[in-house]
Amino acid sequence: MIERQWSADGIRADVRYPEGPVPETAIVIAHGFKGFKDWGFFPHLSESLAADGHAVVTMNFSHNGIGSDPLEFTELERFARNTLTRELDEVHRVLEALVEGEILAAPPRAIGVLGHSRGGGTAILAAAESEQVDALVTWAAVADFDRWDDETKVRWRKEGRIHVLNGRTGQQMPLDLSLLEDFEANRERLDIQAAAGRVEVPWRIIHGTEDPAVAVAEARALAQARPAATLDLVEGAGHTFEVGHPFGGPSPEYTRVVEATREHFRSALGAD
Repeated sequence: MIERQWSADGIRADVRYPEGPVPETAIVIAHGFKGFKDWGFFPHLSESLAADGHAVVTMNFSHNGIGSDPLEFTELERFARNTLTRELDEVHRVLEALVEGEILAAPPRAIGVLGHSRGGGTAILAAAESEQVDALVTWAAVADFDRWDDETKVRWRKEGRIHVLNGRTGQQMPLDLSLLEDFEANRERLDIQAAAGRVEVPWRIIHGTEDPAVAVAEARALAQARPAATLDLVEGAGHTFEVGHPFGGPSPEYTRVVEATREHFRSALGAD
């Protein structure tokens, strides 16, 4: 397995693909809110997909709070300034880098996108906007970016910043008002369910039935918006399919999800 790094415009990514000729297919993986490319299952997932002959690009968004230390949130002020449209534009930047031969020696003939949680919502938008996406998989994807109640929004506007607790690290992670203002100024572009109805590529929606972070009803809403998509509900699984950080090995639920994902991309993209 070949593993190397690529970076541009503050985006950092790991690129994995098998030894031998450069793969003709590629998959871009987008993490969610408070996520990062080296969290938990992402390296294992990337290796699993690469084993099928794809080049796999697992990205860190430029303002996800991760700096030179790949495993710690050390750039919280940068995290505070992140926006939803920035993340969407950065997925497009990675897609363009693939098509233009920046990441691989030759442009792939087909590209898939996989997103988890908030990254799943971003992946849906990218697939709806870009002609460069040929297949889509979402894991525990949000169907709406508006996750804040009215009281929080009032306080946010008054104080200019709110904080969210990272339950794993104990950090209070800041969010500047620019995040809310960006969402409100770009509601149409950031409407996930409307975008879901415009997705024309093969799409597998995967969601745990016991997800406490993103309710399974959101998966059903996405499937209703795009009936041609495959809805795959994992009975009893939570938001990360019973896998944590650091990665302690695959759970049965996660193994099922990975196999379903591999099957989808084999079918939709083919592989070398």
